[in-house]
Amino acid sequence: MALKYLKDTETNIHNVIIMTGDFNIRDSLWDTNFLFHSVHSDTLFDIANSFSLAISKPSENFPTRFSDNDCNSNSVLDLVFLHLSSSEFKTKVFQINNDH
Repeated sequence: MALKYLKDTETNIHNVIIMTGDFNIRDSLWDTNFLFHSVHSDTLFDIANSFSLAISKPSENFPTRFSDNDCNSNSVLDLVFLHLSSSEFKTKVFQINNDH
């Protein structure tokens, strides 16, 4: 639902420098323990690109959601997208990756 909302309202949102959240999308692009690609991540990247945002990956890969069930693996669901040319991000806190 969040992706639909962002897609429907992206023309009304201006000056975005950061987009964060639990997008509830598993994808091998940001979770090395997950072996598949999700079509929902394509939509998320289209939205991020429309705001001139790129995904920011931490220098170390670690899960952001920890499963309560031993049958399910931990996963990365919380993501950060940053405006690459923004002066607010001159310090290197995250490793920026343009290649999704």
